[in-house]
Amino acid sequence: MSTSHPAAASDPSARRSHSNLLIIGCGYLGIRVGRQALRRGWTVSATTRSRFDSLSHEGFTPVAFDWNDSRTFANLPTADNVLIAVAYDRNSRVERFTSQVDGLARLVRHLDQQATDEPARVTYISTTGVYHQTDGRWVDETSPTHPKREGGRAHLAAEAKLRSLRCGKPTVTLRLAGIYGPNRVPRAADVIAGKPIASPPDGYLNLIHVDDAATAVMNSFQHTPPESLYVVADDDPVIRREFYVEIAKQTRSPMPTFVDPSADSGVRFRSESDKRVWNRRVRRDLLPSLQYPTYREGLRDVLTGV
Repeated sequence: MSTSHPAAASDPSARRSHSNLLIIGCGYLGIRVGRQALRRGWTVSATTRSRFDSLSHEGFTPVAFDWNDSRTFANLPTADNVLIAVAYDRNSRVERFTSQVDGLARLVRHLDQQATDEPARVTYISTTGVYHQTDGRWVDETSPTHPKREGGRAHLAAEAKLRSLRCGKPTVTLRLAGIYGPNRVPRAADVIAGKPIASPPDGYLNLIHVDDAATAVMNSFQHTPPESLYVVADDDPVIRREFYVEIAKQTRSPMPTFVDPSADSGVRFRSESDKRVWNRRVRRDLLPSLQYPTYREGLRDVLTGV
C-alpha cells in the first residue's frame, strides 16, 4: 500500500547534497549504496576488518575499522554523509547490545566531535523486526514496537541511542523490510530443486529489492526529508506460500511443499511475527518511484536465466 508524491524527492529547495560518503558496515546493501554514490560522482570510503581488496575493486577506499576497538577510530576519514549498516557478528566475543548500542554510541560521538563545519548527515539501517504484531495487521512508523527477539530489541535500543545523541542533527533511521536481490532470494535454490521449504506457508513477508533500498538511502542524504524515521518496503506484502509459488512459476519448477522448521531455527522465530508494512511515508518522501514495486518484478529481475 502506498501514497506516492513524486515532487517530494525533487524539491528544488532541497539542500544540495555533498559529494563524499562513509559506509560503516559495507555489506550487501552498503555495496549497492556505494555503487550508486560513485555513479553520481561521489567519493566513497567503506569500513572493513578484512575485505580490503574487494572494496578497492569496487572503487571504494577501504578503511580498517571496528567500533568495538577504540584503536581503529583514528582511521576514520571525515565525511559529509555516513551510512551505518552494521550487522551483528554472531562469532564476535562482544555481546550484541554492547556492540550494536554501545559501539554505535562511540561511533556517533566520534563523528560529531570530528566535524569541523556542519554535522554529518547520518542514515542508520534498522529493521522491521522491531515490530511484534502477529495478526497480519498493517504497521507503519507510528505503530507500537515490542520486539520479542534480541535482534529487534537491540536495533530499537540503538535507534533510541541515536536519537538522544544526535538531537537537532540531520539523522534518518530506515527500518528495512527483508532485503532480496541478486544472489539473495530466500530458499530459491530449494524451490528450484524441488526440496520441501522449511518454513510456515502462512503469514506475510515484507520485502524490498536491494536496489530500491539503496535508492532510499541515497535520497535520505540528497534531500532533506521531513521525517527522521521511515519503514522501507515495497508495495505488496505477500503470503509466504505465494512468494515461493511465484519463484516456482518463474523458474518452471515444481510447486513448493512445506515442512515445519526446527524448533530452534531463526525461520520459526521470524515467522512468529506477522504484519504488513505500510510504506506510504517512504514512498512520499524518499521513494516516489520503485524500480521493483512488488516481489513479482523483483523476482523477474533476479531469477532471469536461473
